[in-house]
Amino acid sequence: MKKAILHQRLRRQYQEETGNAGPVTTNEVARWAVGRNFLPLPKPVDPMTRLADELARSWRQETRHDKNTGRPYRANHAVTETVSGTTRTLWGDIDHAPRSFVHKSFVQRREQIVGDCVQLTFDCDHFNSEHPDEEPISIPLDFTEDVDERKYGEATPDAEAA
Repeated sequence: MKKAILHQRLRRQYQEETGNAGPVTTNEVARWAVGRNFLPLPKPVDPMTRLADELARSWRQETRHDKNTGRPYRANHAVTETVSGTTRTLWGDIDHAPRSFVHKSFVQRREQIVGDCVQLTFDCDHFNSEHPDEEPISIPLDFTEDVDERKYGEATPDAEAA
């Protein structure tokens, strides 16, 4: 059985055994599963892998400010690729990496966003179909206004012109 399927079943079993049908934390389910010997504690992470993960988190967080606009931008960008069956992530500095690398990073990030939006619509559609007597939840996927509000403040350029 795949690990993810086992973990999913354990969450449901935890909720059935404890009578907690509401939201749960991963820590409470983990303690319960280890305490009942359903799961062993994982082996410690290889120190080099842990360090590499810490580097990636730190690089992802680094921002700079555009000299012309003053707006923050992410300094480091990642591209995930598979070479000879091995997946690796390459990191490049936006101010020095070749255009092709930065473009590929942007496309991969956009694909992640699209995937999240598709799954969100599936989740929303399911909830609405299971709760037909309640007001349907509608989540707009046109982010134009949201992006403009965050870029320009509460008033968008179109709103100021009106």
